[in-house]
Amino acid sequence: MKFKMSDKSLFAILLRSPWWYSFLIAALMMLLARVFLPEAYRGVGMISAMPFGILGVIAAWRQRNKPSPEAVSLALTNLASMSWKQFLPVMEQAFVQQGFTVIHLNSSAADLKLDKSGQVTLVSCKRWKAATLGVEVLRDLTSLQASEDASYAACISLSLPTGVALKFAKDNGIQLICQDELAALCLKALKA
Repeated sequence: MKFKMSDKSLFAILLRSPWWYSFLIAALMMLLARVFLPEAYRGVGMISAMPFGILGVIAAWRQRNKPSPEAVSLALTNLASMSWKQFLPVMEQAFVQQGFTVIHLNSSAADLKLDKSGQVTLVSCKRWKAATLGVEVLRDLTSLQASEDASYAACISLSLPTGVALKFAKDNGIQLICQDELAALCLKALKA
């Protein structure tokens, strides 16, 4: 049986929050234990803050390369102002920086074919400026993935997917690269 933490648990929320929240809670717990617990129990009370300190370290490690909100906002603005001819080279450069070999496709379902260590990923990014990401694009991508025998599929969009599209992507193993993830992916390529 594989253990999966609930997304709504305190620890899961703290892992997604800024790292210093966990350290602040740990410090507060230690202070409260020192002030309010009798001498005999202070040590145990202060040690009970240790899980929050460990969470702070894990959250800091996960967030070490995370771009600032200002950098994300600027990148999204730059991407939104680009034409297709400007956007495609940025995407290609972003994937090359991650170690992929990039091949352009002449398909309505996918625009790029990525290869890394024999694993093929099809990427659809032509509708990156669409107001909403619908399920039609994802259906076409899934069909092409099956016919090309690709290992993975990804869809890129500046907007958030509809609920139906999100469920379809989850059910069919399609990675959605939207908003913050897209900005993080393209930051280095935009600077180049």
